[in-house]
Amino acid sequence: MSVLTEKDRPIVELLLNAGTCPRCILRFCCVGSQGLYRHPHKDLMKDLQEFLKSSQEEEEPVSLDVADPPCKRIRLEPGEEGADDGNHNGALPQLPSAGDGSPAVGSSAGKVCNVCLGILQEFCEADFVKKVCQKVNSADYQFTSFVFSVSLPPQLSVRERAAWLGVKQQMRNLGLPFAKDDIVQLKEAYKWIIHPQLSEELGVPADGKSLFEVSVVFAHPETEEECHFLATACPDCFKPAKNKQSVFTRMAVIKALEKIKEEDFLKHFPCPPSSPKSLCDALEIQCNNGAVFVAGRYNKYSRNLPQTPWIIDGERKLESSVEELISEHLMAEFKADSFNFSSSGREDVDVRTLGNGRPFAIELVNPRRIRFTAHQMKRLQQAINDSSDKIQVRDLQLVTRSAIGRMKEGEEEKTKTYSALIWTDKAIQREDIAFLDDIKELKLEQKTPLRVLHRRPLAVRCRLIHTMKSEYIDQHHFRLHLKTQAGTYIKEFVHGDFGRTKPNIGSLLNRTADILELDVESVDVDWPPTLAD
Repeated sequence: MSVLTEKDRPIVELLLNAGTCPRCILRFCCVGSQGLYRHPHKDLMKDLQEFLKSSQEEEEPVSLDVADPPCKRIRLEPGEEGADDGNHNGALPQLPSAGDGSPAVGSSAGKVCNVCLGILQEFCEADFVKKVCQKVNSADYQFTSFVFSVSLPPQLSVRERAAWLGVKQQMRNLGLPFAKDDIVQLKEAYKWIIHPQLSEELGVPADGKSLFEVSVVFAHPETEEECHFLATACPDCFKPAKNKQSVFTRMAVIKALEKIKEEDFLKHFPCPPSSPKSLCDALEIQCNNGAVFVAGRYNKYSRNLPQTPWIIDGERKLESSVEELISEHLMAEFKADSFNFSSSGREDVDVRTLGNGRPFAIELVNPRRIRFTAHQMKRLQQAINDSSDKIQVRDLQLVTRSAIGRMKEGEEEKTKTYSALIWTDKAIQREDIAFLDDIKELKLEQKTPLRVLHRRPLAVRCRLIHTMKSEYIDQHHFRLHLKTQAGTYIKEFVHGDFGRTKPNIGSLLNRTADILELDVESVDVDWPPTLAD
């Protein structure tokens, strides 16, 4: 396994003297051994100083037997050609203790790193790891693994580039071969160090596919203006965005660094960069669980209950809604931050939903509790049903995000069955409405109804009435059972909406007709799966 060699000596010496920490020096020497980065900071510093003291003839490297997967790397000089393309994946040589007079003794020890701004120093120590874990444990999440993410100050990319150009310049001045190697990413090295510590402290493994995220946001106010010269050199890279407090985002800075010429960069920034006075600040330590999705079917028995909160111009019209009656129990049990409600279509406030109910799904955002047995879900369903006589829920279950797509497909593709109580201005007999039973696949043209024009675009929609069955009540009333294409406006099919729906019941009967009551009798979407009682 490869170790530091003579060609790395100028890099180590330059960066140590410039105030770079041992772990960043290993990154710039392209050392890919994860275990090595976990060695104590003082030990790494001592080893680097000993490496500089040793002569090429005396060097007898001893590699650490660490089997690591290949590391991801960030290529800082994609077009640079060199004679040596080898990567280092081993340990530093283990040499005798350093005496006084080492070339770089004291240059980096005790200082804040001029490249990582202390992230690979203080923030790798046990005290910080414990602080992160205390935050996680106090948040009271359920999780079986975690993914760790880091948000770095954008100026770190500038300092990384400056350090790289300083090394590049030094190697050229010495007439040494300049390799095409690329350095180990700061984030990657940090995770190599922090993952095992977090995993041990939390008692669960780190997993890149985990839905539970632990994130740390770093900032360094002392150096935050170091990116600003890039806005002059590459103004096209820094465009204001609605959701961004500053134009100097990490991606904008990286884009500018790719565009700026090397000579222009050197005019504005010291290479290697100077040492800062202060460490980074860990601004935020946050936890977030991936969303959990709950699905079921609901029946609505009230003619005075909207599906979602009815608020007009900031004023609430009715005290509750289907969405709220269901979600308040789910929010409490899952301990989520918020929710998003969706369903296969919707009914008006005065329309009941009967039969086997309407499919719905609720996305619970950042839930603290995520593990529920089928029995617990049954108890939760019962709690919802016991809380109100206006709705009932059935088939309540946990589902995946992708499964919800089946519900939305059915919203437009499936059929729906309705029962409408209809009034006519002129008297009718049974034979006057009997012909409706023989009409099949009646084609409608429906302009966007006046009552929804404020929230739906003006359009003419073609819809089908598959079948109708009339039920005579008296001279001015009859009930009509309809099976229709999803998305058909039933009220407008009855009264015509001032001629905006053609044909309509009024035009078919040659008299004025209006709808008094409407019930949804079935929504023919075979989702979610029916559960046994």
